[in-house]
Amino acid sequence: MPTASKAHTEALRRFDKVVLHTAGEAVELVKALAHVKFDESVDAAFTLGIDARKADQLVRGTVALPYGTGKTVRILVFADGEVAKAALDAGADIVGGKELAEEIAGGRALDFDVAIATPDMMPHVGKLGPILGPRGLMPNPKSGTVTADAAKAASEFKGGRVEYRNDRYGNVHLPIGRVSFEVAQLLGNLGAASDELVRARPASAKGRFIRKVAVSSTMGPGIRIDPSSIDDLVKSLR
Repeated sequence: MPTASKAHTEALRRFDKVVLHTAGEAVELVKALAHVKFDESVDAAFTLGIDARKADQLVRGTVALPYGTGKTVRILVFADGEVAKAALDAGADIVGGKELAEEIAGGRALDFDVAIATPDMMPHVGKLGPILGPRGLMPNPKSGTVTADAAKAASEFKGGRVEYRNDRYGNVHLPIGRVSFEVAQLLGNLGAASDELVRARPASAKGRFIRKVAVSSTMGPGIRIDPSSIDDLVKSLR
């Protein structure tokens, strides 16, 4: 079995992992406990009050993080003509139509993070489901990645829009920035993500919706947040 590094073990000793912290305290701890040389990603994990086995309780969509993720995102757009040109002007890294879909089907490397497609391209892109689907790269209307306005979508994903979806246990994981971000920036992104999840609550979900929340850096321990603190953070943004 893998063993924790000395730095990780020491980080665990520096806080009480049972205590529920306020959102501000948790973010400050994540920054303070970061111990590696690279700029770690900061992620939030939400446990939602849904039954992930039921189709009407699935939670999926996108959220625009006001301070971005701190990550360079490579965007691929399936489009033709003027829409393709507009997508390039908006910052898309790879743009193409039917030929691009055929290249990917033929084994082209998936050197991109988000795929966007115009509706007229979906007959070609749909055939890539076995390739793009398992990697979470398949364009989908629910995530805003099948759209006639591919340029706008490309610009938004470049600027910090991220996709989310629950796993089979009812958890949602989202990046909210980097350790180098200011506390206020991380809280702003956490608040925006929390607010979006609350808005996406299925009508059939019962009881408290956001049941557990934790934040962590790439190599750091998870810091638990009191869900009521998330409620306060969301209210402060509205």
